[in-house]
Amino acid sequence: MATTTGVQRLNESSRAELIDRLLSCLDITRWAADIADARPFADAEAVQNAAADAAPGFTDSEIFQALAAHPRIGERPKDIGQSADFSRREQAGVSDELADELRAANLEYERRFGHVYLVCASGRSGEELLEILRSRLDNDPTDELRIVDAELRKIAALRLAKVIEE
Repeated sequence: MATTTGVQRLNESSRAELIDRLLSCLDITRWAADIADARPFADAEAVQNAAADAAPGFTDSEIFQALAAHPRIGERPKDIGQSADFSRREQAGVSDELADELRAANLEYERRFGHVYLVCASGRSGEELLEILRSRLDNDPTDELRIVDAELRKIAALRLAKVIEE
């Protein structure tokens, strides 16, 4: 008996179901819709390529919408759902001891840029995340938003790989 692969499940999902799953990877509707409309996918690489090509040039409002779905680095999400589960696993390298330093640095970043600090945290230590945050504090706000855009896409690719594997 043949088993259904993750790619097959994506191909067989309704458009609405697939968009909902993709939004747990990156909360930008245009991005999720572009991927859903690129079906059928031959394999996982084709899904990732569609994601990389989807919605080029996020608008500032799309980036801010996506940021709203991310907890502060060092804080555990309080909500439930796949996006919150992703965040918990991605930030596993943040120790309790570092939480106070990250909290203070997050507040400084938010005062400077008006939004939460976002970085692809997967596989990084809390100390590394804090160092990256501090290194970005001197960025121009426009440049920082472009960095956030790139970090959102990295996070989305990692999360999408997990959705495909399910």
